Amino acid sequence: MAFTSLVKIPQTSKVASASVIFLHGSGDTGQGFLNWVKFLIGDFKSPHISFYFPTAPLRPYTPLKGEFSYVWFDRYSITPDVPEHTETLNDAGEQIKLLVDDIVASGVPLNRIIIGGFSMGGALALHSAFRYTPGLAGVFALSSFLNKNSAVYSELRAESTPLYMAHGERDTMVPISWAKKSLEELTKLNVKGEFISLGYTLHEIKKSELQGLFRWIERYLPPLESDVSQSS
Repeated sequence: MAFTSLVKIPQTSKVASASVIFLHGSGDTGQGFLNWVKFLIGDFKSPHISFYFPTAPLRPYTPLKGEFSYVWFDRYSITPDVPEHTETLNDAGEQIKLLVDDIVASGVPLNRIIIGGFSMGGALALHSAFRYTPGLAGVFALSSFLNKNSAVYSELRAESTPLYMAHGERDTMVPISWAKKSLEELTKLNVKGEFISLGYTLHEIKKSELQGLFRWIERYLPPLESDVSQSS
């Protein structure tokens, strides 16, 4: 299934030398995720980075008793112990790969693209970076997870891709122990991850979390010499 929609925040220079893809959580939209980010940190733009906020397709979602929702993939239940829904995960991964291919075709190298997301979006980002589109500049997962026997652990192809994770200590939907276990398993496979614990935080995004994320993005997607000449 294709994206329902795609919102883009273009770079302020003539040409982008880097891109970031944000993937929303279950039941949200790309525009809704963008509005959430803007509410917390205000309008944001970069001279050299373009930002993409796609919306997942409408799918039947098992945790909602089969009702349709904007979700990247189906889940048998919201617990780490169930198998991943391979068919819908693979479909979502293919759609993200097509978006990445389009961005590369526009002139942005694969190693100048970061992908990440919130909750389910973060899980898809981990699959994308480590399985479907290896070679990215980085991946981030906010309040996110991988299931116990995730295909990421058995099919990981990009252990050198840097990872940023942040999670609320009081998250009851995706307990922080689940996220820490996911990072622990990835670390065993030589993934280098940075984990930020957020005190007094539920299943949500905080301003300080986003500020830290954007600093991390700038670290791995710094401006190039050509970007400086564009802006001068």
